[in-house]
Amino acid sequence: MLVYADMKLDCRPDSVTVVWTEGRSQADTSLFRLGSCFPTSFSATQAVFRVTGDYLMYTNDLTYGLSSDSQSVASTHPVVCAFKRPKDWFPVIYDPVFSTHGVGHLVFHLGLMNDDFSGPAESTTFALGSFIPIMASVSQKTHQPLLLLLEECVAATTQELKPESPVYPIIANKGCLVDSRMSHSKFEPRQKLSELQLSLQAFRFGLGEEVFIHCKLVAWDPNGLDGTKKACHYVKEHGWELLDNYAYSTLCDCCDSDCKSRRTRSLDSGRLGGAQKAVLGPLTIIDETS
Repeated sequence: MLVYADMKLDCRPDSVTVVWTEGRSQADTSLFRLGSCFPTSFSATQAVFRVTGDYLMYTNDLTYGLSSDSQSVASTHPVVCAFKRPKDWFPVIYDPVFSTHGVGHLVFHLGLMNDDFSGPAESTTFALGSFIPIMASVSQKTHQPLLLLLEECVAATTQELKPESPVYPIIANKGCLVDSRMSHSKFEPRQKLSELQLSLQAFRFGLGEEVFIHCKLVAWDPNGLDGTKKACHYVKEHGWELLDNYAYSTLCDCCDSDCKSRRTRSLDSGRLGGAQKAVLGPLTIIDETS
């Protein structure tokens, strides 16, 4: 494509720049578009993101739309920016950064993963009854380790929860995986204090629709577990079990009633950790038998 000869592409984490030389006087630069961006304001606002092997790739189209009095056809040229994928990278669905007293800055992540949690999911469509691998994590700039917990999660068919929104409870009562009472959902053995892996069995709620999972993530002192700061799942023939220390599974006894804390120190004081709400989705659950 002659129109795109001698062009230079500059890929950066937060911008994309396309430069052409003055020797291209035969081209009307006002007719260039990168995605929907006009000249001098090119960016990756409408780029398509995908993961390929060890690389994170952003693709867009550089289009030269000819004027209305031209007999030629508009031409399009792909623009691709590839970045080496960090070893600990996974999709960031919601990543607010905030300060909590004594622990520095926290960044929470919630993402869909592949079957063995080794990387991001390649699809957001799941068969009814299959497992939806979900990873929650917290990054911190501090020497004090914090334990990542999911205090509550519900599924909804809307990205924003409203009082009238129908929901499907997944985690409730301060860290109880209530969905595991009626399914095979479970917390996976913890690999890091700062990560929590959930294998959620795909449910009928919102079948065939877009589903969003709304969660409250909590980063907490690993020595400060109690009835309101815990990760419990229901194991058939055994009952409620504490993920992080089976010997202290009595902390989960309240999962069938009302979990309360006896501690006088609260999360609001910021002395033990921090919390943030996050939304994952959309994802779709389908019934392959129908």
